[in-house]
Amino acid sequence: MVAITGLVALSIDMMLPALDDIAADLDVARANSQQNVISAYLLGFAVAQIIYGPLSDRFGRKPVMMGAIGVYLIVTLICAMTPSFTLLLTARFAQGAAAAASRVITVAIARDLTSGRRMAEIMSLVMTAFMAVPVLAPAMGQLIMVVADWRWIFGALFLFGIALLAWIHIRLPETLHPEYRVPLKVSTTVATFAEALRNRQLLGYTLAAMAFFGGLYAFLNSSQQVFISTYGLGDNQFPLAFAIIATGMGAMSFINSRLVQRLGQRRLAHTALIVFTAVSLVHTASLLAGVHSAAAFLGLLAIALAALGLIAANFSSIAMEPMGHIAGTASAAYGMISGVGGTFVGWAIGQLYDGTAIPLIAGQALMGAAAIAIVLVTERGRLFGTGDETHH
Repeated sequence: MVAITGLVALSIDMMLPALDDIAADLDVARANSQQNVISAYLLGFAVAQIIYGPLSDRFGRKPVMMGAIGVYLIVTLICAMTPSFTLLLTARFAQGAAAAASRVITVAIARDLTSGRRMAEIMSLVMTAFMAVPVLAPAMGQLIMVVADWRWIFGALFLFGIALLAWIHIRLPETLHPEYRVPLKVSTTVATFAEALRNRQLLGYTLAAMAFFGGLYAFLNSSQQVFISTYGLGDNQFPLAFAIIATGMGAMSFINSRLVQRLGQRRLAHTALIVFTAVSLVHTASLLAGVHSAAAFLGLLAIALAALGLIAANFSSIAMEPMGHIAGTASAAYGMISGVGGTFVGWAIGQLYDGTAIPLIAGQALMGAAAIAIVLVTERGRLFGTGDETHH
C-alpha cells in the first residue's frame, strides 16, 4: 500500500524543481503557466477516481491496479518525449488519471480488511511512509537535473512504475470477497453513487476535505515560485525547505496512528483543522503587517501543514465508516469530489501568485474556515465527538 501511494507523491514532487526548466524548454511564456504541470496531473487524478471504484468493486482490486499502472507507464513515456507544452499537459492529465487507481484501491483495501479506528490507524501508518516521499522527491528531481535534463525525471518514474508492477504481482493479495462484487451496470453504478452521496457523513466530510485539500494543492502549485522567487531560496535550498514541511506532515501522521485508537478520529481531526486555520490566519496577518522573512514563513507554514497528518487519514476514515458494503465506489466518490474541487481551488489560489506569499496563505486560511463550517453542519454543531457514531 505504501509503494502504491508513493507513485502519486513521486509523480508530483519530483517535478517541482523542473518547472522553470520545462517552461523555458517548451517556450511557455505566460506567467504562472508552469503550475499547470502540477494542476493537470491533480485534475486527472481526481476525475478518474470515479472510474476505479466501480471497476474494482466488479473485477477486484489487484487486476484493476495492475492495468492502471500499465497505462501509467505508457503515458509517462509520452511525457518524457513530448515536443510541446500542450502535449505534456495532456499526458500529465492521463498520468494522473492512471495513478488515481492507487488512491481508490488503497482505501478500498483498507476498508475490505478493517474499519473505524483500526482503519484510521492503518491509513495513518501508510500516510506516514507516504509523507516520507516528499522529503526526498524534490531532491531526487534536483539530483537528476544535475546530470541530465528534466525529461529524465519521467524516465525515473517509468522505472519506479515497472518495479511497482512487479511488486504488486508478487505481494498484493485480492482482498475483495466474491460476495461483495457488484455488477458493472450503469444503473447499478448510478444507484451506488447516489446511495453514497445521500449519506450525511460521507458527503459532509467529502466537502470539508475538498476545501482543505484546496489549500494544500495551492501550496503544491506555487511552492516552487514562492520559495525560489519570493524568498530567494536557491535550487539546492528549495528541496530542503520542502523536506522540512513534509517531515512535519509525516511525523504527525505517525503520531495519529499511535493516538487514534485512544482518542478517536473526530477529536484529532477537528483539533488539527482548527489549528491549521488559526495558524494560517496568524500567518496572513503577519504577512500583511510586513513580516516577510524566509524563516518565519517556513516555520508557520510547516506548523499549519503538519495538521495534514491528523486530518487526511481521519477524514477518509470517518467518511468511509458507513460504506463497507460499497467501499470501492464510496472511496471513488470521496476522492473524486474532494479532488476535483480541491484541484480547481488550488489552481485558482495558485494563479493569484503576485510575487508575494499572501494569496497562498490567505487562501489556506479561507479554505480552513470553510472546512470547519462544513464539519460543524455535518456534525450538527458538535465537534470533538469521541464515539465515532455513524450519521445517516
